[in-house]
Amino acid sequence: MSNRLARERSPYLLQHAENPVDWMPWGPEAFRRAREEDKPIFLSIGYSTCHWCHVMAHESFEDGQVAQLLNRDYVCVKVDREERPDVDSVYMEACTALNGSGGWPLTIVATPEGKPFFAATYLPKNNRGGSLGLLSVLTVLARKWRQDREELLLAGDEISSWLSKPRPAGQGEPDEGFLKTAVEQFKSSFDEENGGFGSAPKFPSAHNLLFLLRYAKLSGDKAARHMAERSLQQMFRGGIFDHFGGGFARYSTDRAWRVPHFEKTLYDNALLALAYTEAWQEGHLALYRQAAEATLDYCLRELQSPEGGFWCGQDADSGGEEGGAYLFTPREVTQVLGEDPGRHFAECYDITEAGNTGRSGKSVPNLLLNERWNLLPEGYDDCREKLRLYRERRSALAADTKILTAWNGLMLMALAKAARCFDDRRYLDRARRLADFLRAHAFDGPELRACVYGTENRFDARLEDYAFYALGLLELYEADYDLASLELALKLAGQIPERFAAPGGGYYRTAQGAEALLKRPMELFDGAMPSSNCACALLFDQLSRLTGEARWRQAAWEQLGFLCRGAAGYPAGLAFGLIALLSVVYPTRELVCVSEEPPAALKSILARYAPGLSVILKRPSESEALAALAPFTREMTLIDGKPTFYVCSGGTCGLPFPAE
Repeated sequence: MSNRLARERSPYLLQHAENPVDWMPWGPEAFRRAREEDKPIFLSIGYSTCHWCHVMAHESFEDGQVAQLLNRDYVCVKVDREERPDVDSVYMEACTALNGSGGWPLTIVATPEGKPFFAATYLPKNNRGGSLGLLSVLTVLARKWRQDREELLLAGDEISSWLSKPRPAGQGEPDEGFLKTAVEQFKSSFDEENGGFGSAPKFPSAHNLLFLLRYAKLSGDKAARHMAERSLQQMFRGGIFDHFGGGFARYSTDRAWRVPHFEKTLYDNALLALAYTEAWQEGHLALYRQAAEATLDYCLRELQSPEGGFWCGQDADSGGEEGGAYLFTPREVTQVLGEDPGRHFAECYDITEAGNTGRSGKSVPNLLLNERWNLLPEGYDDCREKLRLYRERRSALAADTKILTAWNGLMLMALAKAARCFDDRRYLDRARRLADFLRAHAFDGPELRACVYGTENRFDARLEDYAFYALGLLELYEADYDLASLELALKLAGQIPERFAAPGGGYYRTAQGAEALLKRPMELFDGAMPSSNCACALLFDQLSRLTGEARWRQAAWEQLGFLCRGAAGYPAGLAFGLIALLSVVYPTRELVCVSEEPPAALKSILARYAPGLSVILKRPSESEALAALAPFTREMTLIDGKPTFYVCSGGTCGLPFPAE
């Protein structure tokens, strides 16, 4: 018999619709029921492609014994963290405060008012290794609720009070010293042997690499470039990169990037495609373009919906096994490719009889042991494609078909950047198709929405939806110079201060008038994704350069001040925002090309890596429309009727010169 989740649209919630647990979706009805029945809330937060969420579901939420305890003593609420990142961020902060770390599935027990007094991540059904399992936790907390409730209520009050306290600001200043401190922090945690930062588990964190690439170009710091390149090369060599189908898994379980946690997410792949594209611009190393294109092509093939938006990602599990779709044996390879070619291919990709995953005889394809990894034998493209098609027939991967505005904004950035840098019409067409989809389906009248299922949108947009969508539109503008993209980006950005501004600076994650949670969440530091406040700094900076408007320059400066004060002790945690700080510390240039169509000289300029350069195309036929958005372009005209360049820096434009 289905529970209340059967009426939901989220793939994650629908995965639990047939559980014997009497799940309810997040909302006032669940909390009203908890008050009326005088029961605590059992809150479980996860997402559909998460392996450990599946494990806990199979062990516990499909189990009659666990369901009996939950249904008797608790009101049970399921939340898709990708649908409701605001809810997730509040309770993840509580979990991290109580335990020193967090993760998914997130397990919370709270009062009927939503105040948490217990927090954990994955819990096995039974006690294990000296730690309590879910059955014991449920039993103990239910008894305490009946017999010693004051202790739990006090704990809930204390945690809620701690969550709502403002964090003290530091003395960080948006200057060159702040940038250098961030780079030194990256250097201190850099893994020279394997690339990346820290130890296992190791995340790609492409926004860190984007910052280091741009900082290296502008500052001349070769060590920063080395950290980014070493990381990009080793990730490409490792098993975290899907060598047969393209795209990257969410993180590596080991330091060498060999064995990943196999789920693939749209945001990771969009950001990594951006990083590899920018790495290619400096030096045109073929590997970087190969990685960027393979990643984008994976997303276009596996994640793009028929309507043009992009789904959230693909599952870690297939055939009841984590990573089952991605693992190979030598026998499978030779069956597909033939005996001799298959044997050589398996050796090249570390596919061995013993296996390299800790599971007997199964291997994640990688190039870590191949000393000639950047000179693969001719014909291996065909071999990889044959194995991808074989893998597709062998086991299908489930996709989470939510279309999130914020994540699609990142994908729009990646496609548009690749279209411009690689001069590839195919990526431009797909970027335009995505932009058309978002215009048509991500709005409810004038209101931006956070999530689309098919063509139906849901949930009020949050700060990250506005910021990443607007950044994607700006990237698209610099790829095709359609003023509609610049105009919509300005409209979205203009709503951020009025809807999200916080009294002490920065921006809340939820809009004014949104559902009241234990606290109004605010993101400062980057996580797996760049933080929404860092994204705002970058958005305002780019708008100030494209429009020349002082209000955006001031907004960017104020946002950078807020970020640097808030992260004075850990500048490296603001990598995406620090990209905007580069514009303050190092000279920037704005290139205005007056021409009805982009001349060949402009394409030559765009092929170079110039992170301090913004480009505007002034079509004489759109002169007044552009001047309304970027007033500083009003007096710029053609010279002798020929395409003409104007170069501006620091608010001053030089003399025009022909584009030949």
